[in-house]
Amino acid sequence: MKIVVIGGTGLIGSKLVNKLREHGDEAVAAAPNTGVNTLTGEGLAEALKGASVVVDVSNSPDWEDSAVLKFFETSTRNLLASEAAANVKHHVALSVVGTDRLSESGYFRAKIAQEKLIKQSSIPYSIVHATQFFEFLKGLADISMVGEKVHLPPVLFQPMAADDVASAVATVAVGQPVNGIVEVGGPEQFRLDELVRRRLASLKDHREVIADPNARYAGAKLSERTLVPGDHALLGEIRFETWLTQPAAQIPSAHPQPAGVAVMTEEKETRKRAS
Repeated sequence: MKIVVIGGTGLIGSKLVNKLREHGDEAVAAAPNTGVNTLTGEGLAEALKGASVVVDVSNSPDWEDSAVLKFFETSTRNLLASEAAANVKHHVALSVVGTDRLSESGYFRAKIAQEKLIKQSSIPYSIVHATQFFEFLKGLADISMVGEKVHLPPVLFQPMAADDVASAVATVAVGQPVNGIVEVGGPEQFRLDELVRRRLASLKDHREVIADPNARYAGAKLSERTLVPGDHALLGEIRFETWLTQPAAQIPSAHPQPAGVAVMTEEKETRKRAS
């Protein structure tokens, strides 16, 4: 089965391509640095020839409200139109747990718009809502600074390893379309401020983390359970303490993220590598 991964050279995309190939599928990494650009449409028709499934883990290179909305609307429309022309049977998109509860945020309004276009399309689909990634906990701290301290709301948080995200997306991609949302999360719950404090300690980063109920997340106010998946979510296997022993944990995220939004980096990383 030919599966095209849009954003296939980023953190999740590259892991996903490898997992699909290990499964025996023909996985194609499609990104600007491989000649495929969903924003302009360049290379899309050629890449999608013969594809049964398209998985979209791409992201906007610009997180300003109007720019990110334009990216997701334009990119998704181009992608869905090309998929229809290529007779693709399953569209899979990676999104974020809590998207529908975070409409105060410009980024999440853009993700809501993306999901609406997918749901309105004639193409069978599955939308994967993932929680934050362990890999981006330091980046979360970096963009939550108030003065010299990190301010984060002490809400429930259930992050996961990027490897587990890729495994979950791969499982969905080779399965039947659910025409709905599949939630995935980590195996453990934490308090947001607590886990960031532990991550910084592991990096010998001495910044103080303040539990601030008024701190915002990508511009949105959080409630206790905004960031955690529901009772029927698929759970990853890699626990935080186990992940800390892996090579990926020794390298802090190089690119700050809007608060807790892991998937925001995918297209930005792809474009950086292409330049």
